[in-house]
Amino acid sequence: MTDTRVYEGRSDAQRAAMVKGGARSLTSELNAEQAVAATFGDGPLLIIAGAGTGKTRTLIYRLAHLIEKGVRPERILLLTFTRRAAQEMLARAERLVGGACRGVNGGTFHATAHRLLRRFGAAAGVANDFSIMDQGDAEDLIQLSRAQLGYAESKKRFPRKETLHYVYSRHINTGFAIDDILRDEYSQFVDYHDDFLKIFADYTRRKGERNLVDYDDLLLFWATMLEAAPSIAERIASLYDHVLVDEYQDTNVLQARILRGMCRRHSNITVVGDDAQSIYSFRGASFRNILDFPRQFPGTTIIALEQNYRSTQPILDASNTLISRASERYTKTLWTKRSGGEAPWLVTAQDEQQQTRFVVDRILELHEEGVPLREIAVLFRAGYMSADLEIELTNRKIPFEKWGGLKFLEAAHVKDVLAFLRILENPRDEVSWYRILMLLPGIGDVTARAAIDLMAQMAWDSRAFGQYRVPARARDAHTQLVALLDQLRATPLVDMASVSGDIARVRQLYDGLLREKYDRVEPRLADLDQLQAIAGGYPSREAFLSALALEPPQATQDLAGGSDEERDVLVLSTAHSAKGKEWDAVFLIWAADGWFPMARAINDDEELEEERRLMYVALTRARNHLAVTCPLNSYSTRRSADYAIDQLSRFLDRGVREKMERVVPRMDGSVDREPEPAPSAPIDLRALLRGRFGA
Repeated sequence: MTDTRVYEGRSDAQRAAMVKGGARSLTSELNAEQAVAATFGDGPLLIIAGAGTGKTRTLIYRLAHLIEKGVRPERILLLTFTRRAAQEMLARAERLVGGACRGVNGGTFHATAHRLLRRFGAAAGVANDFSIMDQGDAEDLIQLSRAQLGYAESKKRFPRKETLHYVYSRHINTGFAIDDILRDEYSQFVDYHDDFLKIFADYTRRKGERNLVDYDDLLLFWATMLEAAPSIAERIASLYDHVLVDEYQDTNVLQARILRGMCRRHSNITVVGDDAQSIYSFRGASFRNILDFPRQFPGTTIIALEQNYRSTQPILDASNTLISRASERYTKTLWTKRSGGEAPWLVTAQDEQQQTRFVVDRILELHEEGVPLREIAVLFRAGYMSADLEIELTNRKIPFEKWGGLKFLEAAHVKDVLAFLRILENPRDEVSWYRILMLLPGIGDVTARAAIDLMAQMAWDSRAFGQYRVPARARDAHTQLVALLDQLRATPLVDMASVSGDIARVRQLYDGLLREKYDRVEPRLADLDQLQAIAGGYPSREAFLSALALEPPQATQDLAGGSDEERDVLVLSTAHSAKGKEWDAVFLIWAADGWFPMARAINDDEELEEERRLMYVALTRARNHLAVTCPLNSYSTRRSADYAIDQLSRFLDRGVREKMERVVPRMDGSVDREPEPAPSAPIDLRALLRGRFGA
């Protein structure tokens, strides 16, 4: 890493002098390394923030410091991976330096790309009244291309729309060639390479003709404006004097290109991240971004945050040892001033049932000792690994929630209602038209496609649908829909309640369709009630639809901004979903080779390293209690065998195990604690061989 300055630490006296001389009262709550990072001057800065070391606090104080030293808030761009994270950071910074922080441009990469594309896209060929498609809409549009080109009628197995979209998105976000993606991930479809290209070409054409933009387009268009349009690039880059990025290890290649383009006029970029927590390659994130940052931004200063405020030292010792085996990393050793704490437990169970009994019994024991259920989490590599545990928790009446599952906006009834709003904003939205038409009784695929073709021929004139002659059995529904659309178009958007009013008018038609189409209608109607209430908080349909598309909520509670009330329920979560969270007690189950790491990763060095980082993330979620369990025997068709003898995860090598306490559950539910067996005395094989012959 040439031309790179590395902050390696100083004596206590040097640190005290540095903080006293350059940090004022703003950094009084920071440790020495955090203070140096927060008050850093100009130039590229890489903050390597280990788990639980206060990275968010450090970035907030850096933002506040920039404003205090005179940088205009509107000249600062803060990029995060969730809208809520940006809002919380800005709110906390405001408490430090006052209302000036309200002028900071903060948000997600996609939200920022959306804002810039609305402003500058017209000069680059993208009309600013475009509609944003979510992933489901993009898959549906690819399906239309797939069908139009005749692949839906293929006698051979042809990739489904979800696979086509995944390959397209992965190609855009990673820069990997399509044939490489097919070879590495979908070898059964390698011969379809040219067919993929035809579908992607038609998909791209359809998006352009209908003025639609998908998630990947947002980032791709932002990057392209910065790289291929010098006059536009200069205008965009000149908007900001400082760029701050959170969770840099989660960025993809496209986002790294964007950041280089945004810093074309200066090198004032601060990124915070942890290479040891880079676990999202399946989403396109690139581990190389954080490792190569000093090369991409010459003159980078690196500051490592190593003081941990979350976990006990025994938990950190085991975690440090595990991640020290990584083939590439920034060297850091987490430590804490917290005293005490017991060593993490390494529990070897006879089988899955004994693993489950141990976990449930221990959860109840901790709860009786005063640990709330909401402060306990059971983590696993993949969702199916908790099946037996969920059954036992239900039998024992222990409340739990499992993170993941169907997201709010993926629910069919919610997508149905939003489709009406989308065609009002963009009459060329073919996907939404198709969805609405297929809802109506008497209209099938052929009729829906014919209606859409007619509207396209009439340049998507708002009156086109009313002129279409539908089959006799669909006339009543067609008449109602035409009347509804005329009513919605005639309603001026004059106040904050207009979007809610639009949904209310849509539901005059839709609620009847819902009752005929779906079972268990009451929960669905309740969802729509909540959607309608929340829509009243948005000034326009465009603002409402964009907010939903850019950061899809998992539930109506998320859509409304969440609640501060905590329910006392146990958390079951994949290790991926647990990133960024912490609990008093954590159980990591199925720590066996083939389970964690997953079997498919064992023969791929890069995937295996990511699995190691993922286990590190899981271990560092625990504050006070950590137990890692491994069933020695398993019965599962998921492993392509009825019976298997499992081996302890390769990541828990002797060095890691020496930092843990061995625990073996008894059949009665109690546990025996066993020390790690001492290594046997070394032997000299050649000396023994010589001894056989009297040497």
